[in-house]
Amino acid sequence: VQLVESGGGLVQPGESLRLSCEASEFSLSGYVTSWYRQAPEKGREWVAVIDMSGAATNYAASVKGRFTISRDNAKNTVYLQMDSLKPEDTARYYCNARSLRDEYWGQGTQVTVSS
Repeated sequence: VQLVESGGGLVQPGESLRLSCEASEFSLSGYVTSWYRQAPEKGREWVAVIDMSGAATNYAASVKGRFTISRDNAKNTVYLQMDSLKPEDTARYYCNARSLRDEYWGQGTQVTVSS
C-alpha cells in the first residue's frame, strides 16, 4: 500500500508544474486527499484538500488562485496544478490520503522555484 508523488522539478518564477499522487493497492476514491509541503527548516504546511468525489476543494491562502487540486478516480490519482509559481513555493510536496479508518503519506516530490 503506497502513495507515490511525481512531477516535481526545477522551474523559474511564473512557470507551472503539475504534481501527481498515485495510489497503489488501495482505492484512492475512498479517501479525502490533501497536499502538504515542507520547506527547509520549516514545519509541514497544508496546501490543498479535495473530497472523495472531487466536488469540494479548499486551499491555503498562500496558494489560492494559483494552485488547483483535482482527482481522477478512474486513474486512482490526485493532481496539484501549480501556476504562477513563486520562489516561496519551493518545498518538498507530500500527498496525504485519509479516511475514518486509516491514513497514508507519500514520500514526497521536490519543487524548486528559482531564477
